[in-house]
Amino acid sequence: MKRAAALLATFVGLAIVVHVAAILAAPRAIMALAIGKLSQGGKEANAFHFSRRTSAQSRDVVRPSPDLAYASCVYDLSKGPVLVEAAPTPGSGYASISVFAGNTDNIGVFDTIANPQGVRFVLARAGEALPDRVTRLQLPVVTSPSAKGVILDRRLAPTQAAFELADKARRTDRCAPL
Repeated sequence: MKRAAALLATFVGLAIVVHVAAILAAPRAIMALAIGKLSQGGKEANAFHFSRRTSAQSRDVVRPSPDLAYASCVYDLSKGPVLVEAAPTPGSGYASISVFAGNTDNIGVFDTIANPQGVRFVLARAGEALPDRVTRLQLPVVTSPSAKGVILDRRLAPTQAAFELADKARRTDRCAPL
């Protein structure tokens, strides 16, 4: 009986360790894969990249919506804060900018309903002092717990004409070191 109890305790202990390790490691592993794919193998950080119009074959990271135009920026805060700007789509096109930390946490969301003139903010590493010029900009500051992560720009584009307008607007997106 003691042997069975010891085996059961060992099994339960091992299951707990594996469970906790998976919970801690899985988000980081998923984001590392996404960052590698979205940044062309880690070579291109702090610049937006633009997806083609979504089709049934589109599968860069997740199953995309055919009604949206996507742009993504893998950010790297190791050399300081990044300025992010996204102009609105002309007309009534909706845009949403989401910021994800290196563990997949959503740490910032902006849209063109709350920001009809466009989205503009500074992305900085949590705990780092901001340079004076960041303070002078008087922009919202999103703090990231990780040096690397992903910014995703999604724009409503249900038709080819709407996609063309959204594509023109998103190509002015900026994600660059200050």
